[in-house]
Amino acid sequence: MKIDIQEHMLVPKHEIMTEDEIADEFSDVEYDFKDLPKIKSHDPVVKAISAKPGDVLRITRESQTAGVFITYRIVED
Repeated sequence: MKIDIQEHMLVPKHEIMTEDEIADEFSDVEYDFKDLPKIKSHDPVVKAISAKPGDVLRITRESQTAGVFITYRIVED
């Protein structure tokens, strides 16, 4: 039996961003999106969503104190 890691209550939602989403999200910042924090290509969630090196992930966390918090990571080897 294989367990879907994305269904675990402690794993936040991970999504691969499209080129248009990346352009919209990072158009008004003073840094290149390629300087985002990294996430390894062998991370279990990265594998589960079939992300590849160079993909930008939107990670959405929900908490009782912070509400919804979104962070971004770029996949690397």
